[in-house]
Amino acid sequence: MAELKYDKKTGRLLFTKQMKKDYTILIPNMAPIHFQMLENVFKHYGYKAELLRFTGPEIAQTGLKYVHNDTCYPALLVIGQFIYALQSGKYDPHKTALMITQTGGGCRASNYIFLLRKALKKAGYPFVPVISLSFGMEKNPGFALTISLVRRFVGGVVYGDQLMLLSNQIKPYEVNKGETMALVDKWVQKLSDMLVAGKGYTLEEIDENLHKLTKDFSKIEVDRTPKIKVGIVGEIYVKYSEMANNGLEKFLAEQDCEVCIPGLMGFAAFKVDNRIEDYKMFGGNRIKYEFCKMLLDYVTKLETIMVESAKRFNFVPPQQYSHTKELVKGVIGYGSKMGEGWLLTAEMIELADMGYENIICTQPFGCLPNHINGKGAIRKIKEIRPNANIVTIDYDPGAPKVNQENRIKLMLAVGREELEKKLKENEEESRK
Repeated sequence: MAELKYDKKTGRLLFTKQMKKDYTILIPNMAPIHFQMLENVFKHYGYKAELLRFTGPEIAQTGLKYVHNDTCYPALLVIGQFIYALQSGKYDPHKTALMITQTGGGCRASNYIFLLRKALKKAGYPFVPVISLSFGMEKNPGFALTISLVRRFVGGVVYGDQLMLLSNQIKPYEVNKGETMALVDKWVQKLSDMLVAGKGYTLEEIDENLHKLTKDFSKIEVDRTPKIKVGIVGEIYVKYSEMANNGLEKFLAEQDCEVCIPGLMGFAAFKVDNRIEDYKMFGGNRIKYEFCKMLLDYVTKLETIMVESAKRFNFVPPQQYSHTKELVKGVIGYGSKMGEGWLLTAEMIELADMGYENIICTQPFGCLPNHINGKGAIRKIKEIRPNANIVTIDYDPGAPKVNQENRIKLMLAVGREELEKKLKENEEESRK
């Protein structure tokens, strides 16, 4: 058993170099395609990383035992999933560490890590170290975010976004069922192998790989019978996590819909740009400001590559962050940046413009920024985008799934009427 060491100033339990050799690091699973590649990259760097795949109502109930019930739903689920895993018997708690992101912003970006440590003590696991996946907020002798590791992470996010985009646009129309996801699995493994081998993360390599994979997906045989197009927005964890949104994507597939979920690259650009806006509004460190400008420029170049590769093969491309940001001018201020901030409002306008005007805004219990920038902006959005058909769905441990799905079905009924109306108009126009 590794010797436990603590930070002298804070008393925080450290993840040591010895632990790196022996400990399994558990990671909450949010976006399966993206995180599978990131899991493989971690393993290459000598970490015994494992994505948690425990799901079910018992996860939320476990979270409720160790976290105050007024805490936001994503925190309940993430912490509940961690503790459920430790209690499952699958892992040796004395050789297990937990990893969670920490960016220093409001809400989950800062507080989850402290809530998790408090919950671990309450559950009888004070000896389980928690690793902060952050840029220098908390340091551990056995873990470091190196430049090469970060570059591989960025590559994984780009590829994950593109695979998610392509699969969502093809899967509802594929002639041979299962072909799309089989191709996703093939490319996830192929790209993981590249990233592990130290390839596939320069701009030139990303451009080449995106061209190849997009071309590969364009060859899948499809039947383009028109379907209802649905966009999903909301708090980042609930938006992507099947466990958090009660299998929302699967439900929409059963309702014969095509789904669009904005990618992680836009959220990454939003977080970087917030630092730039902070400097403009309040002043601060000029060096950090210039660094963030360079970083945003790099993200923009990656977005351009993604857009061009999608357009090249006639897919609906992802939107660039600069365009998304322009959409909320006069709607909401750029100072609204807690959680998803103004980006949530912008994504709803963007989806309406892209043809995904039927929009589900996933709202976790206890997420005030989400309610303000989501539900609170709907009236204004409908004023400027009358085609937007938006429904807000609350997610919490006590919300019945059937009620959530019934509200979505009502939204889809309106969407189906509009689709039939457009098809009829197009048919009449073609006869003239």
